[in-house]
Amino acid sequence: MKNIFTLLLLCVFAISVNAQDRYLDEVFTDVTVTTAVEYGVNGTVLTLPSEMEVVPESLLLDVYQPTGDTETARPLVLVFHTGNFLPNVTNGQIAGTRQDSSVVEICNRLARRGYVAASVDYRLGWNPLADSQPVRALGLIQAAYRGLQDGRNAIRYFRSDAAGSNEWNIDSERITAFGVGTGGYLVLGMVGLSQYGEIVQTTNGPGKFLLDTNGDGVVETPMIIEAFHGDINGEVETVTPLDGSSVGFGLPPGDTTNYSNYAGFSNDFNLCVNVGGAIGDISWLNDNTTPILSVQSPFDMFAPYDDAVLIVPTTGDPIVQVQGAQAIGSAQEAAGLNSIWKNATFNDAITQVAIDNSATAGHPYYEGVFPFIRPANSLGLDEGVVINWWDPAAISPIGLPWNVLPYPTGGTFHEQGLILNENMSAAKSRANLDDILGYILPRACVALDLPCAANFTSAVEELLDNSFVNVFPNPISNVANVTTGDKNMVDILVYDIKGQLVRAERNINRNNFQFDKGDLMAGMYNMQIRFEEGVTTSQIVIK
Repeated sequence: MKNIFTLLLLCVFAISVNAQDRYLDEVFTDVTVTTAVEYGVNGTVLTLPSEMEVVPESLLLDVYQPTGDTETARPLVLVFHTGNFLPNVTNGQIAGTRQDSSVVEICNRLARRGYVAASVDYRLGWNPLADSQPVRALGLIQAAYRGLQDGRNAIRYFRSDAAGSNEWNIDSERITAFGVGTGGYLVLGMVGLSQYGEIVQTTNGPGKFLLDTNGDGVVETPMIIEAFHGDINGEVETVTPLDGSSVGFGLPPGDTTNYSNYAGFSNDFNLCVNVGGAIGDISWLNDNTTPILSVQSPFDMFAPYDDAVLIVPTTGDPIVQVQGAQAIGSAQEAAGLNSIWKNATFNDAITQVAIDNSATAGHPYYEGVFPFIRPANSLGLDEGVVINWWDPAAISPIGLPWNVLPYPTGGTFHEQGLILNENMSAAKSRANLDDILGYILPRACVALDLPCAANFTSAVEELLDNSFVNVFPNPISNVANVTTGDKNMVDILVYDIKGQLVRAERNINRNNFQFDKGDLMAGMYNMQIRFEEGVTTSQIVIK
């Protein structure tokens, strides 16, 4: 009997050791994929040169679900691919479809963790061969607007389904929009643009979405006009005026440019994930903005990390001034939009990397921003956030393998791709995705209020009397000794006077520690020390 009892204890121990958390860990083995699901119809300009009109296009997505799952209210993640709002190959890239290797990998990983994931196509089309930069920029901005409308339409599709048969078994109050590259611009537009007036009244820089085709400094008209391009949600059917006023935008009179899809359902979502994109204007963020997680290289060659002019990779053209992860993080910090994560505890190596990388990037750590830094490649180039890979011998959409298909400026598409993805491989991209999802998934648990949030939002820790804590010397010139009597420290967290976390020493597990001021600037800080029993707070001064 004693042996049986011991065996039972060992089994319970084994279960507890190997316990996995749904939405954090891969708790499912297989994924069921439903391809080419139509989530609406809308007008595409891709056929304008041949058809001389805007024609209807089916909007498609692929749905990824955990095989064998019995849960009927699952969080949904919509994943939007990169591609510069142009078709694959035309965009100068091997990527740019809902079957991109990175998108498929992200969707599969999410589904194995218990999410429903959808890889979403959106309308493409602008003319990179137009004879002037203002016209090329105009086409790109309008393409981004159509993408924003389609993204919101995809959300309404799933909400409509959830209100009816709920074929996909989703929880319509737990929806995430996840954008990669160009998709990052798209989801940030979705999260930020709440009314049409925000398009014409920008702050960084002022009036940047107003059209000046000849560059004489005289504004002619907004780049986006609702009567031509539809409302910001894409809910209202829009037919261009018969007076020909839309012709200057390349839109024939009397054409339906926006079809109504699932009108009346909410476009709202609960979490925005931006990997490598930027927002059209930082003024679009306000107190009601959905929390944003951003992953971006501080040295990105194309998407500004702080506040600068976007360079579109396809043509090398400067487009408009936009704001990236640093500016977004700063704005979120100021508005308290990231407080949901600041009130949680993330004791992991990736968070520490994000804190360290923030210092390298020259700014405080903003909770919700992961500065993604990798060594420059052999050409001395920063590769950005590399998560795509490809088979060089695979056949491209125009019938030639990528390692044969000529690139417009020389070499092949495969060779061009290697310039910013040296030693390209699935292993390299998946390792980067490990880090990216390692940062995102715990914060998604908290933002979406999923069961796994309990790992990061335990009960409020008791505030302990700090009389047993000694920091000497204080003020600190270089190094201080931190001793805590007979209590072992778990973590030391240092906050500046604005309440921003600027240093984290994790998993100390002893009662003495040498604290090196490192690159902390002179000033006053609060040092929070976590113990198993609670926390203490002491004031320190850096000389």
